[in-house]
Amino acid sequence: MSSARAYRIGFISTRFAGTDGVSLETSKWAHVLEAMGHTCYYFAGQCDRPAARSHIVPEAFYRHPIIDEINHVAFQSDWASQSREEIGPLFQDHFSIYTRPPALSRRIQELKEYFKQRLYHFVRDFALELLIVENALTIPLNVPLGLAITELIAETGFPTIAHHHDFAWERQRFMVNCVQDYIAAAFPPRLPSIRHVVINSIQAGELARRVGVTARIVPNVMDFDHPPAPTDGYTSTLRADLGLCDAEYFFLQPTRVIQRKGIEHAIELTRRLGLPAKLVISHAAGDEGTEYERRVREYANLLGVSVCFEADIIAEHRGTTPDGRKIYALADLYPQADLVTYPSTFEGFGNAFLEALYYRRPVVVNNYSIYEVDIKPKGFKVIEFDGFISEATLHQVRQVLFDDALVESWAEHNYRLGQRYFSFSVLRLRLAALLADCFGYQS
Repeated sequence: MSSARAYRIGFISTRFAGTDGVSLETSKWAHVLEAMGHTCYYFAGQCDRPAARSHIVPEAFYRHPIIDEINHVAFQSDWASQSREEIGPLFQDHFSIYTRPPALSRRIQELKEYFKQRLYHFVRDFALELLIVENALTIPLNVPLGLAITELIAETGFPTIAHHHDFAWERQRFMVNCVQDYIAAAFPPRLPSIRHVVINSIQAGELARRVGVTARIVPNVMDFDHPPAPTDGYTSTLRADLGLCDAEYFFLQPTRVIQRKGIEHAIELTRRLGLPAKLVISHAAGDEGTEYERRVREYANLLGVSVCFEADIIAEHRGTTPDGRKIYALADLYPQADLVTYPSTFEGFGNAFLEALYYRRPVVVNNYSIYEVDIKPKGFKVIEFDGFISEATLHQVRQVLFDDALVESWAEHNYRLGQRYFSFSVLRLRLAALLADCFGYQS
C-alpha cells in the first residue's frame, strides 16, 4: 500500500540498536512507512540501521561518558555538597538540591550547539522532509540533545512527529533535578509544527493537563497480519544452551532487569508452583544500573529458584558471541516457552505482552495501569493478578501448563484480537492520518 506522495523521513533518538522498546517500535514504524513508499533515515548515538542512511553522533547516546556525567549532576543529589566558589555570595543554600552549577549550564549549552549543527547536517545531507523524534523529546536522558532538537524545529518550523514512550513525570529518578527549566522547554516542547503521539490514553490525558498540547494515540503493535515463521533447526539446541533439562518448564521473562518489571513476582510464582521450572530473563539491566539485578539474584537464591540471566546470548537477531556461542533472537525463545511472565508494576504500553500473544503463548500479567485501561477491555484471555501472587493465580497457571487444548483456545482468541487492535494494518492507518495532518493530501 503506497501513499499519494513519498517522503524522506528522518528518525532521531539516542539509540537505534538492540531490543529496547523504542528501537523495536521504531523498526515497526519504519517498516510500515517504507511499505507505504517512504524512505527512512536515522540519527542516533548508537545505530544498527543501514550505514548509508544513518548519521551517528556518539555523544547522542544516553550512556556516553559525557552524558553520564551531565546526568549524574542533573539528577543525583550528591552534587549538592560541591564547592560553589564560582558564584560565591550569590548562592542560596535554601534549595541547594535544585540549583545548577554554572559549569553544567555551559557544558549543556556547548553540547546543544554541537548537536544542533550535526542535526542541520543530517537534515540537509539526506534532504529530509519530515522528522520523527523517538523519545528524545520525552524523557531527559540526553538534555542537550533534546534542547538541540527543539531549537532546530523552532528555527525551521520543520514538520515533526514527536513519538513519546516515557515521560519524565513517569519516572521517580527525574523528579528531583537541577535542570527543570530545560525539561520544561524541551521534554516535550510546545511548537506549532510538532504533532505529538503517545502510546496510551493515560499519557494523552497527562500531556494535555501538564503541557497543554493534544496528542494522537498510536499503541504499540506487532505484525499480526503475518504469523511468525515456524521454528527451524537453529533452535534445536536452545533449551540446552539455556541450561534447561527435559523435565523442566521454561518460564520466559522477556524484559530488562529493572525495578518496575516486578521480577520478584515471577520468582515467587515459580517457587510456589512447586514444579520443576527455570525462569529465563532475556534482557540486561539497561540504563538504570545493576542494583536491582543484584536484588533479583539474592531473592532467587533466597527462594531457591533457578533464574538464568541470558542477555549475552539473546538479541534482536541471530548471531554468534565472540567465544563462538549461538545468539538467539527473541523470536526463537517465545515459541519454546511454556509460560511468559509479565509482572510489571508500570509500563508505557506492553511490548512483551503483545509479543506473547503474537507467538501464541500463555501469559501471566500484573494489572498495571495501562493494561487495566487500554488493553484489558479488549477482552484478552490471560492470567491476571493484582499486585501479588494468590492461590487463584497459581491455580490458573497450573491449568494452562497442564491443558494444551486450553492454551490453543486462548492463543487463537488472543491472536484474532491482536490482529484487530494492534496490527501493522492499524499502524498504517494511524501513520497515514499523521502524514495527512502534517502535509495535507498531495497527489
